[in-house]
Amino acid sequence: MAEEFDYVVAGAGSSGCVITNRLVAAGKRVLLLEAGPADNDMFIHIPATFVRVIGTERSWVYESEPQPQAANRAMYVPQGRTLGGGSSLNAMVYIRGQARDYDEWAEMGCDGWAWRDVLPVFRRSEANTRLVDGYHGNDGPLSVTDIAYKHPLSRGFVAAAEQAGLPLNPDFNGERQLGVGFYQTTTRRGRRGSTAVMYLRPVMNRPNLKLVTEAHVSRVLLENGAASGIVYRTADGAEHVARARHEVILTAGALATPKILLLSGIGPQQDLAGLGIPVIRDLQGVGRNYQDHLEVSVYGRARKPISLLGNDTGLKALRHGAQYYLFKSGLLTSNVVESGGFADTLGTGRPDIQFHVLPVLAGDVGREPLEGHGMSINPCFLRPKSRGSVRLRAADPSAPILFDPNYLAEQEDVDALVRGVKLARKILRAPALKALIEKELLPGEADDLDDKAIEAHVRSYAKTVYHPAGTCRMGKDDGAVVDPTLKVRGVSRLRIADVSVMPKIVSGNTNAPAVMIGERCADFVLAENR
Repeated sequence: MAEEFDYVVAGAGSSGCVITNRLVAAGKRVLLLEAGPADNDMFIHIPATFVRVIGTERSWVYESEPQPQAANRAMYVPQGRTLGGGSSLNAMVYIRGQARDYDEWAEMGCDGWAWRDVLPVFRRSEANTRLVDGYHGNDGPLSVTDIAYKHPLSRGFVAAAEQAGLPLNPDFNGERQLGVGFYQTTTRRGRRGSTAVMYLRPVMNRPNLKLVTEAHVSRVLLENGAASGIVYRTADGAEHVARARHEVILTAGALATPKILLLSGIGPQQDLAGLGIPVIRDLQGVGRNYQDHLEVSVYGRARKPISLLGNDTGLKALRHGAQYYLFKSGLLTSNVVESGGFADTLGTGRPDIQFHVLPVLAGDVGREPLEGHGMSINPCFLRPKSRGSVRLRAADPSAPILFDPNYLAEQEDVDALVRGVKLARKILRAPALKALIEKELLPGEADDLDDKAIEAHVRSYAKTVYHPAGTCRMGKDDGAVVDPTLKVRGVSRLRIADVSVMPKIVSGNTNAPAVMIGERCADFVLAENR
């Protein structure tokens, strides 16, 4: 016999943990399903070791179709597959985006999502240890702190970027985003502050919460066109049905949420019919509008062996480990992406490029890093023009998705990365970094590298920043999947609350906005079902 709950939440990631906390605290009976295992791996919670989790059972690594405009490469997009989702695997950078991003959402038909509407939600979710003002709060669940460790190469980037003409900015989430500096992170007392830790753990032992890990959602159960529950399979292969008295809420992310909808018969009729899936609701927008941030590395060779290379082996690793466990200080408290910033390369008054700086020569999924010591300055475009899609390969829930991100299809995206690379090369040659960096390795050592060579580098090396979004976009037009209260259009008792609902991706990292979306969804749900 099926268990019954007030709400079933599918996906214990950044948004799912937030919603679960709020509903459980309000006395609602909630089932929270997570496809991956618990977040009980020490490498999740030690900030600097998150790279050891990517590629393990606690991550999904989605492989795209070959991308014609990106040197015909298959691209890889890692996503969280554990409690906390992306907030348990990411570099912990706390960025909300630009006020204009949310005002544009409102202009696109997302009533109630303008900057003036979402800023109070950001503030109430935040526990900032340094900043308390009209932009920041200090008594929310999500711990936001200054980084405790600053690598010499990270410091060098900030100083060099100032020398190259970018202003110093101590708060990228304040009055202005433009400038360079050190990121604030979702950490607390030297440990990662995922939503699993900050939101889920405080309600984990409440009797009105049931949490099931390693639970793979097969489909939403639909009766008379309304969501009535979830069908899921556990690690032992058994199939279960959970019923929801009020609502089912999908929070599986921009790649898994559309998959669940499509498997449930909600999506483009022409796609579902070809797979033999009965069409419950013809929603053309499901799986469309895929967006992501791409970045491309500019690599510099360090004059001395000072990068992160080798710090995770031998006596160095023992020393760092001892310092961390005894004092919660030192290299292991670093989020690795310590420094960065935002640049306006078009002179519009609105930043279009973000820098993520790593004090090591970084590789990618399927691509080994360059040998030796060095640094990676990674410019990424903030508002991509290219749009991709997520479809089903088969009606089998275990089959991988047909994923075509359509990366770099629009020349404007390529041009933005070319501008970002040129600025990164300028910063690499500024005095503060020239003292630390012997030479540029890629895209090339020559000072006067032409745009054609830089574009070739972009198409060969561009990679995801792990920010997939937009595949179940919000709005009021026929192409929208959810309305401004996050209800799936034409399917009652079903909502979506993750970054798939973004009509346009925000100008920055997406974890803080995912938390905000989760908070807003809980507000909508509780307002209707007190």
